Formats: sequence, C-alpha cells, structure tokens
Amino acid sequence: MPLEPRTPAQYWDTYKPYRGAGEQPAPVADRFEWTQYPGYGPGAEALGDPRRALDLGPAEGREAVFLASQGVATTGVDLSAAQVDRASRWWKDTPGLEFVHAEVCDYLTSSTTPFDAVYSVWGAVWFTDPELLFPLVAQNLTPGGIFAFSQAEPCPGAYGPQQMHGKWLEGRERELTVLRWQYTPQAWAELLKRHGFTGIDACVLPAPGGEGLGTLLVRAQGPA
Repeated sequence: MPLEPRTPAQYWDTYKPYRGAGEQPAPVADRFEWTQYPGYGPGAEALGDPRRALDLGPAEGREAVFLASQGVATTGVDLSAAQVDRASRWWKDTPGLEFVHAEVCDYLTSSTTPFDAVYSVWGAVWFTDPELLFPLVAQNLTPGGIFAFSQAEPCPGAYGPQQMHGKWLEGRERELTVLRWQYTPQAWAELLKRHGFTGIDACVLPAPGGEGLGTLLVRAQGPA
C-alpha cells in the first residue's frame, strides 16, 4: 500500500502518541487495540490463541490487562520504572498479570519459559534495534508462536534509526532523546524473514477516512 507523501514536519504534526497522559485509564476495554483509533483495525485475534503472552513496552498496560482478563497469563516488560510502578498499582487486582522493570533485550536474554505470543503496541519494538531484538524474540517463542507489533507509519524517506525527542515520562524536567526504528512494511518483512520468522504479514493501515496518521502493523510466526 503506497504511503502518503508527507514531509517529516507534517509527519510529526499529525503524530498523536497512543500512550496515556498519566491518569488512571478507564476500565479495560472490550477489545485489543493496535492503532490509536479505538475500534479500528484487528483485535486480539492477531495473536492467535495464546496461553502465555509477553508485552514489550506496555506503558499503562491496557493491552496486557485485556489479555489477562481473557485468561491469558501476561507479562509486561518496560524500561521505565515509573511506568511499571504505575501499571502495577493500577492493575494489582488483575489475576494472571505482572509488570517487570527491565530492558527488553536483557529480559529476553534471561527468560527461561517461552511465550505463545510476543507483541508490542506502539511500544519497545519501535525503540529497539531489530537486529538485536528479533533473534531474542524468536528464541523466546513457542514453536510457531506469534510475534506482532504496531507503531506509527514510517515517514517517507526517513528509514532506519531516527532521533525522537520528548519528555515522555511525567515529571521529567529535560527532554529525552531516543532512537526509533522505522522501515517500510517490505523492509520489516525482510528483516523478520532473515531472522527465521515465517507467515509474515506487514502493512500500513490508513487512518479511518484517510485523514491522519496511519499505523504500521506487522505479524509473523516464530521458527517451528
């Protein structure tokens, strides 16, 4: 699907972070959201029928809470101690759910029990070098398990690691500079194939009505 011709400035003008603004979110929704547009696009069915799932960069934890409410044992791993503390307090009464403070590659390196699904919704996959992350995800999936992630559609002409600036966490006094990785859907598919993934589906979901920022959505199966 061709991308709309946006300049980098226009791209960031339309970017509305999916993550929450710090207040406790409403009770868990009745569907799993991959995009920043509620009720739009696929839901949890993209993950198959997992018994155990891993959320890479859950932030406020809504997707993890949804899965846990459906009986899926779910772990959320986030680099931010503030996010982990907040989500753990908000959802402390949810059975089958835990949040862990760790860098995702470190966590995946030390993990000993495989997951049926590993996913990221505008989360850590966006901010982690895929050459480091993808082989670790493959090692931590059950045979044929699902790896899926979503993030903002790529800005045309700006591919690979790109600098992103912002305060990101409540109370931060100075801007934090991080790298975000963006590629075309075809490039993501090639990266996944090179690391042993199969059944790859990568596309950009345009915004509803064609206005606003689209969502990159990628889904693949791990090595058998």
